[in-house]
Amino acid sequence: MSDTTLTAYNVKTKEKNVPIQDAVITKTSKGAYMAQGHDGKGNKLTTLLGEAKALAAINAGTAKQGW
Repeated sequence: MSDTTLTAYNVKTKEKNVPIQDAVITKTSKGAYMAQGHDGKGNKLTTLLGEAKALAAINAGTAKQGW
């Protein structure tokens, strides 16, 4: 489960490794994977992912597929 937990840097509060809640994984125009969600306190989070981690999170059910 820890491998599929998506985390991001929160720019507003300057915290590292904040877990992303309600994550939706999308593809960028260049083919990269991006996870978007929130931290549960109203702050939006976005992070770039590799293909393996993005697909693992979708298969584990921790994120929704957005494409």
